[in-house]
Amino acid sequence: MDLYRSSPQSILRPAKGLHILLSLVIALLLEMVPTSRDWVMPDFVALVLLFWNIRQPRVVGIGIAWFLGLITDIQSGCLLGEHALAYTLLSYFAITIHRRVLWFTVGWQTVHILPLFAAAFCITFGLRLLAGGQMPAWPIFLEPLVTAALWPIVQFILLIPQKLPESRDVNRPI
Repeated sequence: MDLYRSSPQSILRPAKGLHILLSLVIALLLEMVPTSRDWVMPDFVALVLLFWNIRQPRVVGIGIAWFLGLITDIQSGCLLGEHALAYTLLSYFAITIHRRVLWFTVGWQTVHILPLFAAAFCITFGLRLLAGGQMPAWPIFLEPLVTAALWPIVQFILLIPQKLPESRDVNRPI
């Protein structure tokens, strides 16, 4: 199994701002899906935010991460700033390693981003406990694993609009 990709699999078009905005809005809407306390729900906002931090770090940065965190805090009724802090740190570390992550295959990318999701989860969990929250059921600790397991699917879906058609013009080198 090849750990590194020496050449890109396909040429990607630049991401459009509307595509980025739509994916982040859909992630926010998925966060609003009501679930029971025993059900493990992945952090869709963190997943899509991390994807764009790795793919487009100059477009989706720390400021957008902070803003999305505040929106998530408001809509979920959490301590104000809890997700904002977690998403800001997640975004910072994702932008720090974005070039390294892109060299790996999707499976190894998942291994590299799992600690980032675990750190973001620990920040939100720790802040909830410090604010006087109750200890949740044990399945909640699987959230970073479930979120990281969705990385290949989210990456496949979000890269579809950027892929160039397979037919190539013989007169053009790209």
